[in-house]
Amino acid sequence: MLATPSGNPACPDTDRQQRLATQLADMIPGAATIRVSLNDPKQAWPHPHAIVKDEAGATMELGRPTTRVAARWILRVWPEADWTRPHTFNLADAALTRSDLIAAGRGR
Repeated sequence: MLATPSGNPACPDTDRQQRLATQLADMIPGAATIRVSLNDPKQAWPHPHAIVKDEAGATMELGRPTTRVAARWILRVWPEADWTRPHTFNLADAALTRSDLIAAGRGR
């Protein structure tokens, strides 16, 4: 894909991000956000990990395969993101934001 002088793609693939949000919402009914990191607390080495929350902010209990698939899909759509830090994917607007920026109230 061609890039503009700023280095950003000339046609960002927002359709892909929107499709991912739709697929994840279908796969995990009731999910509002998915926090993704490479720090699974049950693993000693970097491993895809996801925490899914509903609209009320309550953590949804899901099986390990579902959370792992969700994390991998998100990682693949944003390979350029700094995955040394956790990110949150909002299913409503298909936006990915670094989780520490959300906690600090600085938005996207």
